[in-house]
Amino acid sequence: MRKYYALYKKQFILGPACKLTEAILELLVPLVMARIVDVGIPNNDVPYILKMGALMVLLGAAGLGFAVVCQYCAAVAQQGVGTVLRRDLLHKIHTLSSADRAAFSNATLVTRITNDINQIQSGVAMLIRLVFRSPFLIAGSLVMAMALDLRMSVIFFTAGFIVSAIMYYVLSRSLPLYRKIQQKLDGLLRITGENLSGVRVIRAFVRSRHETERFADGNEKLTRVCMRVARLNAYLNPLTFAVINLGIAALLVFGGYKVEAGSLTQGEIIALTNYMTQILLSIIVFANVIVVFTKAGASVDRVKEVLDAEPTMHEGAQHTFDEAANAVEVRHVDFCFPDSEEKLLSDVDFTIRRGETVGIIGGTGAGKSVLVNLLLRLYDVTGGEIRIFGRDVRDCTFAALRSAVHIVSQGSKLFQGTVRENLLCGKSGISQEDLQKALRIAQCDFVDKLPEGLDAPVEEGGKNFSGGQRQRLCVARALVGDPEILIFDDSSSALDYATDAHMRAAVSKELQGKTVLYVAQRVSTVRAADKIILLDDGVVRGIGTHQTLYAENELYREICDSQLSESEAVS
Repeated sequence: MRKYYALYKKQFILGPACKLTEAILELLVPLVMARIVDVGIPNNDVPYILKMGALMVLLGAAGLGFAVVCQYCAAVAQQGVGTVLRRDLLHKIHTLSSADRAAFSNATLVTRITNDINQIQSGVAMLIRLVFRSPFLIAGSLVMAMALDLRMSVIFFTAGFIVSAIMYYVLSRSLPLYRKIQQKLDGLLRITGENLSGVRVIRAFVRSRHETERFADGNEKLTRVCMRVARLNAYLNPLTFAVINLGIAALLVFGGYKVEAGSLTQGEIIALTNYMTQILLSIIVFANVIVVFTKAGASVDRVKEVLDAEPTMHEGAQHTFDEAANAVEVRHVDFCFPDSEEKLLSDVDFTIRRGETVGIIGGTGAGKSVLVNLLLRLYDVTGGEIRIFGRDVRDCTFAALRSAVHIVSQGSKLFQGTVRENLLCGKSGISQEDLQKALRIAQCDFVDKLPEGLDAPVEEGGKNFSGGQRQRLCVARALVGDPEILIFDDSSSALDYATDAHMRAAVSKELQGKTVLYVAQRVSTVRAADKIILLDDGVVRGIGTHQTLYAENELYREICDSQLSESEAVS
């Protein structure tokens, strides 16, 4: 965390310095009060009392000023560190590959970027405001008490030792529970996310009671851990106050004898009592600081775990392509997920020329989506290589590769905002005509019927659009930016046959010269392609046109016969 603290070095120096100055002024107040009691009141010296009273007001006002400056420094550093840390954490998450992110659940990443960073921010504020002030006040009060009367200071040390023992007992048992609280919170957030995203499925299968019970169980586990911590901490303040009040009582009893003997004055007894009270408050505050720091420490470890995660996929340096090379070359590619020995792709080998329309077909689990994810380098191949326009995808920058290759994935993911913002998706230099062309090809005629047109709002997840409308908007988004390779990964599952056919016809007409890949299970989607690649269980079982494969490949013929009539299959 040092590099984040270094960004606010001035605040981390100025804030504690102001707080220490305030503490020094606070230590002087009991001495001034003692002078008023011992000198001003016995002598009935009103001017002296007023002068000392004005000095106390001045000390209080100066202390307030220093405290305000410290509070401002703490607020600036607290919010600044949190802002930079959230930015870096989200950036780090985006640099991790899909395989790297599998080590962290979505729920725990959300908790770490919100709750954990909030805990770190609280730790930063405590570090500036109280971590130096409380120990200084405790030590300063003890020193001042020893200066007033060395024997009476024994009461201070005795009370301090007992309070420290109480704090150690309570904190040593409660602090380990805070990490458990974070873990239970992760689990509860995961259940909540699943319920919110799958509410329709839950209702359709009458699972509301089961999910409510599952949430209640997770909530109860979190509550039990929190209650254990609360019960332990409940002992802290009463026991601490009891010890300090007994200490004050001892001061008054033994101090009374010393006043009668003339070895102490009434004002010094009042000063000693004030110092005892300052020790009490400082110890309680310091105990709370330890709790906050422990929570922040656990959160730092959880955030650091993500920040220290080393991406297994490193970005290349090439940002240009060979215009004369083939669009795609897949050379003897093998792939399996990390920590798994089962190959999802085995010795996949084919070439796609520039401007070809290619269909990739196969049953569920054949490896079609895995293959297109490798083309975009969302994963790295286990063996072999993939080349895009003559460049190994591992040698290309992510920006160059993913600008040349656009994909319409199976899930129709839209973001909250407007239709225009979803189409642009951060791109610049896109004209209104380009957007209209993309909408026209994707058969998004419904956008023109919206009152706001391209500026129509899109709710979270695009829930104010139907499934087919969301898919067509996702197709339009992929068309924006003029990609050289366009991949449709089963992206017409929510479209009727007529709309799907019109969209493919528009793509063929409007995107001449572009390389288009259709990944599908429906033969009708790929039958007109220049080349069809048949995948089965991660292996290429055939490559050719529809007519060639139907005539020569038994597996392809079975797929066609299960979906098409005989006349449609042979036409």
